[in-house]
Amino acid sequence: MSRVRVESGKCVGHGQCAMMAPEVFDLDADGYVQVVVEELGEQQALDARDAALACPEQAIAVVD
Repeated sequence: MSRVRVESGKCVGHGQCAMMAPEVFDLDADGYVQVVVEELGEQQALDARDAALACPEQAIAVVD
C-alpha cells in the first residue's frame, strides 16, 4: 500500500495538493498542507502522485 510523505518545511501554501486530491490532503488554518489519509487506496495514490507532481515546492512524495 502506498503512503504519502510531506516535507512540511518546504510547503509555502500554494494549495495545489488539496485541490487535486482533497481526499488525501487538506490545508490547516494557515493554509499549509495536512495529510488526511496516510495509507492510500489505488485511486488515492494516483491522485496523490498527480498532486505531488503539481506541487511547485516538491514537498510531497508518494512511496510504496
